[in-house]
Amino acid sequence: MAPTPKKVPIPPRGVDYRDKIVLAPMVRSGELPSRLTALHYGADLVWGPETVDRAMIGATRRINPDTNIVEWVRIPHFGQKQPPPNVPASVIFQVHPSEQCKKLVYQIGTSDPDRAVEAARMVAADVAGIDVNAGCPKPFSTSGGMGAALLKTPDKLCAILEALVNNIVPEFEIGISVKMRLLETAAETETLVRRLCGTGITGLTVHCRTTPMRPREPAIRGQLRMVADICREAGVACLMNGDVESRDHAKKLIEEFGVDGAMMARAAETNPSCFRPEAEGGFASWQDAVEKYLQNCMTTYNRFGNTKYLLCNMVPGKWPGFKNISQSKSYTQVIRTFGLSHLEKQAMETDAKLGIDPESTAPRKGKKRKNQAPEGRPDLETKKQKVSNGAVTGSPNPKMNGNAPSSVLDKEQPVSNGTATREPAMAAASM
Repeated sequence: MAPTPKKVPIPPRGVDYRDKIVLAPMVRSGELPSRLTALHYGADLVWGPETVDRAMIGATRRINPDTNIVEWVRIPHFGQKQPPPNVPASVIFQVHPSEQCKKLVYQIGTSDPDRAVEAARMVAADVAGIDVNAGCPKPFSTSGGMGAALLKTPDKLCAILEALVNNIVPEFEIGISVKMRLLETAAETETLVRRLCGTGITGLTVHCRTTPMRPREPAIRGQLRMVADICREAGVACLMNGDVESRDHAKKLIEEFGVDGAMMARAAETNPSCFRPEAEGGFASWQDAVEKYLQNCMTTYNRFGNTKYLLCNMVPGKWPGFKNISQSKSYTQVIRTFGLSHLEKQAMETDAKLGIDPESTAPRKGKKRKNQAPEGRPDLETKKQKVSNGAVTGSPNPKMNGNAPSSVLDKEQPVSNGTATREPAMAAASM
């Protein structure tokens, strides 16, 4: 009789990552409507976008009376000591009742054990696990000692994980996990994975790319079985990430490399029905996936800019209506472009709730005269507003099909009716 494999105990309220196909943490693409759509199509668990510890610390938990969604909010200061008067609250993170405590793993961006614990305490009662981001390669994360920078400071990374295990697990009875990248050599990866598995974590996700690699470079899986073996020896669940294309593809990779589960990013960003097995219908048409996603966006009053960004990833660029989608300014316009007349009333109600003119059009850009002098320096206050509560912001490219999902703190964009919505900081597809 074969011996029973070692297994780190899963806390009573935690989840076991074994035999799970999950949604990766992604900026923009990991917001609430995307997570709900992934769950609808069969994702076993969903990761939220990375949220920086400083963003959550000091936030207030509330339940949105219109949607019953749990929100963590704070008043943005825009770089000032005191917030400007009459500024609406900004939403830092959201949890839907359908994912609360069962399906959602909260990913934290941190470089300090004490801040990590303080931030995790804010949300731990409402999620199924806390995951530490040790894989984001973007400068906005690594310059703060977070993300992939932690791979170069293993003592600090282990201290963060141990602090979370020692403080969050006993108090909230959920597990702690980490998401990392491969190091330059197998020996370096092996040394780090052994240390991480000794911190008391219940799960480890390895993105099969090194820090310098970009998402379009093929994942490298030569070290994957070694990582899986180390995790199994320690009783830690091991997930793989990188170029996983569907649930059926994930199962083949799990069998081939001996990992416990898999995480999907770019495939889910393009069509979230990738979580549905072929035996149950497999991929839905992009039209069906878009309709389901839009329904989730409208029922949660998702920020329209985020919705449009995801639509431009889901809709084929050669579709005749793509340009109209990329230039749309309201849910009503989007619904009409897709010909979803049965959703037009809901779209108009959503626009009204978000303070959007359903018939608004983009202002025409005047031609700049040759040799025209600049109109002066940008207003300093405008510059300050580009960073909210420590968030780094960037202009979305609606035709981008995703980079690595390594979010940092999200900038919040309040709207005129007092409803606050999330504006993700940087574009990404899996870390």
